[in-house]
Amino acid sequence: MEWVVIVSVLVMTILSLLRVNVIIAIIAASLTAGLMAGLSTVDSTELLVNGMGGGANTALSYILLGAFAVAISYTGITTILVNFLIRVLTGKKTMMLLVIAGVASLSQNLVPVHIAFIPILIPPLLKLFDNMRMDRRAVATALTFGLKAPYIMIPAGFGLIFHETIVTGMTENGANITVSESALSMLIPGSGMIVGLLIAIFVSYRKDRDMPEGAGGIEASAIIEQEAVSFNRKHVMTLIAIAAALAVQLITESLVIGALTGLVLMFLLLAVPFKNGDRVMSEGIAMMGTIAIVMLVASGYGNILTETGAVQALVESSSGFLDSSNQALIAFILLLVGLLVTLGIGSSFGTIPILAALYVPICVAAGFSPMATAALIGTAGALGDAGSPASDSTLGPTSGLNADGKHNHIWDTVVPTFIHYNIPLFLFGWVAAIIL
Repeated sequence: MEWVVIVSVLVMTILSLLRVNVIIAIIAASLTAGLMAGLSTVDSTELLVNGMGGGANTALSYILLGAFAVAISYTGITTILVNFLIRVLTGKKTMMLLVIAGVASLSQNLVPVHIAFIPILIPPLLKLFDNMRMDRRAVATALTFGLKAPYIMIPAGFGLIFHETIVTGMTENGANITVSESALSMLIPGSGMIVGLLIAIFVSYRKDRDMPEGAGGIEASAIIEQEAVSFNRKHVMTLIAIAAALAVQLITESLVIGALTGLVLMFLLLAVPFKNGDRVMSEGIAMMGTIAIVMLVASGYGNILTETGAVQALVESSSGFLDSSNQALIAFILLLVGLLVTLGIGSSFGTIPILAALYVPICVAAGFSPMATAALIGTAGALGDAGSPASDSTLGPTSGLNADGKHNHIWDTVVPTFIHYNIPLFLFGWVAAIIL
């Protein structure tokens, strides 16, 4: 049973590297896990479908956030930002990448649209990237950094949800910790991501890269010349809607309600005409629909791994190492198990409750402090958001960078982000678990 996770994740990874569609790869991994656990194909499929309900909240959030982002773009406020970037940063590749990472960071804590801003902001910049001979792998790593690092280290917006999930998981399993302590424990692992970003920008992808002719993407029409837009009343109303969406999301701790609030206000404040409602929703679904489906299927895969006991079996199979008094060895094994599990599921928020139930008893018995335990759980969960084919932190950047058909999801987003973020996250998280 302990081989179920390892083999199924390998199936997903190999198929993804062979450029098989990520949804098909996850379904294949799910059926592999079910069959190895002794289930029939029909039972495995039913377990997969039943588990997809666990990702319904996330999927609906992404659809509404996509519509919210489309509504924002209709006002032209994103055009102002794009024109500013083109005017100020043309020819300045390093600064452009750092600004993109900064803008992406705002989507986690300040402007709660998560990945929905990418298909709006990035496609108009692709022609500029090509003219600057910029390596799009560097852009992908900059975007993924902004989608991940802020919520790991800052307990606001998505970060508040992340750390409250850690606190809840630990408390329910007998280890008490506060949100502030959880955030402090993740500063060291988060620093690893900063190191990975700097290596990607200044070392790995600093050379010029000429892009081939594109195959043409469904969003290629988004790559147009940006018209001059002046700040006006609609943009003021848009900023009010964004602020309201953030406030409601923080108060209710619900992405769905926050996104819905922002979307409704865009119409009530007349920032977007009522007659464009159908178009806004249709384009929002077109933009985020694929990612939402991937999240649903990944949730079903996670359900198979948990319901069959595959994750627990993997942890128990490592009991020989976990019984050791060597905390460094225990931390290494726990992170390795977490890497395997989260690579398959692709969601830090979804895997933390699973990991907390398994990790807390082991960490308490081994003498780890609550902050060290939080660092292990948070790092193991975060490993799934960078470098997994099923993660929104890799799917999001690809949705924007592949608008013209020139960017491959696996080789241009997943592999670079795995190298530059999962490796330092693992190492820095390991160090945090030892010294905290």
